[in-house]
Amino acid sequence: MEKDLLELQTLIDVHFEQRKKEEEELIALKERIERRRSERAEQQRFRTEKERERQAKLAEEKMRKEEEEAKKRAEDDAKKKKVLSNMGAHFGGYLVKVSSVPWDLRSTFPGRRGWGPRLLVPDRGEVARKEEKAQELSDWIHQLESEKFDLMAKLKQQKYEPVLPDTPSLFSYSRKGAGKGRVGGRWK
Repeated sequence: MEKDLLELQTLIDVHFEQRKKEEEELIALKERIERRRSERAEQQRFRTEKERERQAKLAEEKMRKEEEEAKKRAEDDAKKKKVLSNMGAHFGGYLVKVSSVPWDLRSTFPGRRGWGPRLLVPDRGEVARKEEKAQELSDWIHQLESEKFDLMAKLKQQKYEPVLPDTPSLFSYSRKGAGKGRVGGRWK
C-alpha cells in the first residue's frame, strides 16, 4: 500500500510539474501573441503614416505640376497676345500707311500734287487676288499636313512589320544545282 501511495504521490508530482510547465508555456505564448500584436499595430501605424506622407507628396507634386502648367499656359497666352498685338500694330493698318516720300520733295516739284502723305487703298482686284493666293496656300498647307500624317502612320506601321527578303532573289544567288558539279579531293 505504501508502494501504491508512493507511486500515486510521484504521479501527482509529475502531473503538477507538467501542468506548471504547460502554464508557463501558455503564459509565454500569450506574451508572444501580445508582443506580436503590438509589433503588428506599430507596423500598421508606420505603414499608414508612410502612405499618408506618400499621398501628401503626390498631391503636392500634382499641385506643383498644375501650377507650372498654368504658369506655362499663361506665358504662352501672353506671348501669343504680344505677337498678335505686334502683328496688329505692324500689319493691321495697311489702309492708313503713309507714303515714304520725304516732305522736301514737294518743294522740288511745286507743280506736282500728291507728294504728301496719302492713304494706300488697295483696289478690289488686288484684294481678291491676295485672298485667292492665301486660300491656295492654306489648301496646300492642309494637303502637306495630311500627307505628313499618312506618312507618319505608314512609318509607325512599318516599324512593327518584319522585313522579309525577296524569296526569288534568294534562290537566284545560291544555285547549287546548275553548272558543273564540284568534286572534292585530289585527282590521280
